[in-house]
Amino acid sequence: MNPVNGIGSSNPINPVTSQPVRKSVPADAPPQSRATDKVELSSMPQLMATLKQNDIRADKVADIKAQINAGTYEDDAKLDATADKLLDELS
Repeated sequence: MNPVNGIGSSNPINPVTSQPVRKSVPADAPPQSRATDKVELSSMPQLMATLKQNDIRADKVADIKAQINAGTYEDDAKLDATADKLLDELS
């Protein structure tokens, strides 16, 4: 087989050359602190901040907990209304 533009040659390894980027820093420049990366995988911090800003009605929370424990709270209409209210608060 005849090589065409290096394809099909007997040497499968081609040399790779690179030129590193060199950045000059002035001598009087202050030393930089290490840069840190931050990744936020969800909007949980925003949700928690919003929840902490709102007043918590302990009587309502206790009533809902009792309904959940009794198995009478899980109603699709209630869950949909709660989700809608939560989304309205966040947007």
